Amino acid sequence: MRGSALAMGFVLRFALLGLALIASSAAARASVMPTLVPEPVSIRSLPCRGGARALDAPLRFPRSIDSGGFEILRERWSALGIPAPVLASQADVTVAPITIAPLFTKYVGENYSLAIDSERITISRSIPDSAAVFNALTTLAQLPRRNGGRWELPCVAIADSPALRWRVVSDDISRGPFPTMRYFQERIRTLAGLKINGWSPYMEQVFLDPAHPYVAFPDALSAGDLRALTVYARRFHVTLIPEQQTFAHMHESLKYEQLASLAELPHGYLLAQSDPATYAYLEPLLRLELGAAQRPPFFHIGVDEPIDLGRGRTPRTAQTIADHITRLADVVLAGGARPMIWDDAIQQDPSILGLIPKQTVIVTFHYGAEPSFAKYIATIANAGFDQMVAPGANNWNEIYADLDTAYANEAQFLADGKTARVLGMFETVWHDDGESLFEATWSPVAFAAASAWQSAPVDRATWHATFARMFFGSDDPGYAADLDALQAVRNLLRTPPASDPANYLFWSDPFDARIGSRMAKLDLVTLRKRAETVMGHLALSHPPLHAQAAEVMRLAALRYDTLGRRFQIGKEVRDYYEDARTHALSRDDNTVYRDLNVAKYFCWELRDEMTALAPLYSHAWDYESRASGRDRVLVHYHAAAQRAMADADRIGTITREDYVRAHTLPPFDELMVPAK
Repeated sequence: MRGSALAMGFVLRFALLGLALIASSAAARASVMPTLVPEPVSIRSLPCRGGARALDAPLRFPRSIDSGGFEILRERWSALGIPAPVLASQADVTVAPITIAPLFTKYVGENYSLAIDSERITISRSIPDSAAVFNALTTLAQLPRRNGGRWELPCVAIADSPALRWRVVSDDISRGPFPTMRYFQERIRTLAGLKINGWSPYMEQVFLDPAHPYVAFPDALSAGDLRALTVYARRFHVTLIPEQQTFAHMHESLKYEQLASLAELPHGYLLAQSDPATYAYLEPLLRLELGAAQRPPFFHIGVDEPIDLGRGRTPRTAQTIADHITRLADVVLAGGARPMIWDDAIQQDPSILGLIPKQTVIVTFHYGAEPSFAKYIATIANAGFDQMVAPGANNWNEIYADLDTAYANEAQFLADGKTARVLGMFETVWHDDGESLFEATWSPVAFAAASAWQSAPVDRATWHATFARMFFGSDDPGYAADLDALQAVRNLLRTPPASDPANYLFWSDPFDARIGSRMAKLDLVTLRKRAETVMGHLALSHPPLHAQAAEVMRLAALRYDTLGRRFQIGKEVRDYYEDARTHALSRDDNTVYRDLNVAKYFCWELRDEMTALAPLYSHAWDYESRASGRDRVLVHYHAAAQRAMADADRIGTITREDYVRAHTLPPFDELMVPAK
């Protein structure tokens, strides 16, 4: 009884402390909170000699400290120029040996408290063998701030816990970008530093299946690679959750003749559920991946967008889809994991839910800026299934992530998910066009991570300043302004009647009158000026942390500026050419030659833009991914440059052959035939 009374007293005192922390957090937030992503539940100032603790000597941590958290802290502080922390004996530490104390929420595995005063840094956690210490260290890593010429730690008490148990990022490694092992690891560490605790590589054809080794070509993730990444992620308290497509999106496998007989339609995208050989192919593949991932808690089997089901030899019924899910769910369950599936087929036909195992976790994915996602969540919850909600970084088919759409989608979807007490978040990063860069997604991914961890909403009005200070490790407000400008540029491209993805517009023929007429209604001057402010700042500014992400922001600004200039050229070349035709009637040779030469030079400018951007894009790609996917994208740059060169040559030919010799000029639309 005495022990119970003491425990109850401790819990009560901690609850009162929590109230005090929350009450005082507003005062501390202005000076402390902008550098913390996610924002902790509560923070308050502690008495401290001089108001802060100087970081002019290495902090000494006990050798038993969490190794992954220590690595992230040491890596960040070293890059910032803060004396790198060291490991020391228990008798000679500035970070106290970790204590265990009951903290204040139902989910205790990641709860922690962190106290910093003049003498010592103290970390407390709820239970042994948890990620709590890791989370405390990732918070500590972000806390230093610069005061004049030195770095300081504010003296604060922090209490923190996650709003959602699972915070997973789904990572498309099948549509072109295929990371190097170095970047796989960097990506995992960076996600872990944002308190993401699950990473899910999305695989179609990229896993090396020994029974069909030709499928994973030209890049492959072997069982050994997957096992190594599983172990590496675990060091940072990140769980690797494999995603293997098993139904649609399988063309890259079905294009091979040895597997083509499994397709619903000839060399198509959907595996035939009605063919027993489909499962002779899939089941060993799933078992191999389950083994390599060392019995993960979840295994995602896809089953999204079975558009071709019912168009070939297999009927489209709820039972057909359920039979496919059930058969593969049995394999996953036997491997010690819970099966996961996407929700789109279920939203179309909820009767599927009555036909599949209850252990299945539904991943509810929707990517727009909708006012509410509650109806989708309720469809799953009302049937008694666990689910994760899947917002998106909205980076696919874009020059840079569509930040406005991403933030609105993530904020609302995760708020609705927390209200419904879902298992967690399954944030998605897709590369549908095969060329988007992961380094262009960190702001929306971090926003999702913060939204999933925090009980309170992320403040969108201050987000870019908060993110930039934390992520780039710099007080330079220019990085936040750069993100504001990239967001504004993308929003300008949404001005009616324009509604196309930025990458579509970038690669479009600027002389195509259909697209040009829409683009003429946009404020391309403002678009370009905003892009050029980013270009100007980032040409001279290099942050101490995540410099490559800043380079990708600069590349995005260059491409946005080029996009605007391409459509300006499309109009200006037409105008110069039409002026030449007008003056040709009066045989004003000087004006005609001048107009035609300027039109030709502007086409050379189109060529030069692409030849200048190609190596910059190539460098950004090589930082992340392997060469084969890069070369497929560079074809686009080369083709655009060649088309511009051909346009310039055509103007030169018409100048010499049509005007000099025959004193005529054909109509512009006969000269500049849109690219097919």
